[in-house]
Amino acid sequence: MAADTSETGKQTGKQTGKLTLSGRFNHFSSVHLGGVSRFYGRLHGRLYERFGGTRLTTLQGSPVFRLTVVGRKSGEPRPVMLMLARDGDDLLVSGSNGGHPGAPNWWKNLVAAGKADVRVGGDSWAVDVRVVTEDAEYQRLWRILVAAYPNFETYQALSDRRFPIAVLHRAAGN
Repeated sequence: MAADTSETGKQTGKQTGKLTLSGRFNHFSSVHLGGVSRFYGRLHGRLYERFGGTRLTTLQGSPVFRLTVVGRKSGEPRPVMLMLARDGDDLLVSGSNGGHPGAPNWWKNLVAAGKADVRVGGDSWAVDVRVVTEDAEYQRLWRILVAAYPNFETYQALSDRRFPIAVLHRAAGN
């Protein structure tokens, strides 16, 4: 991959592939239309749950799943729809927030709780959370995330922060 060159022609030093139109739109929505993005995400989640995970299983052609984590302040369950990426039996998540400058609240809740529940299609189970800190593992898992949902690469190219990655491993007894 070549280093990204901004529209002004300056070298940014970020490693990127092709920036997707849908990724640019999602990034714009996340940064400038947060309320609309949240509304759509909540509606998608409610309908996904209503149909038992059998409908609305993709977003922009890529599979999704529902993560439910306890709010760090409220103590209430907080569901969110996320892109589905797998590493073997584990699920991978990235706190990309569509390239928004700040980490999403669900990520902060996930890190604080250290555990969550997931629903993939009609199956639900509890997971333990491990935040990826080692660089070689991060790079390997980042490639898996981008292969599952190419817009992650666009979000990263349009953001100054490194997106955190976590591994969701099926909890013992599930």
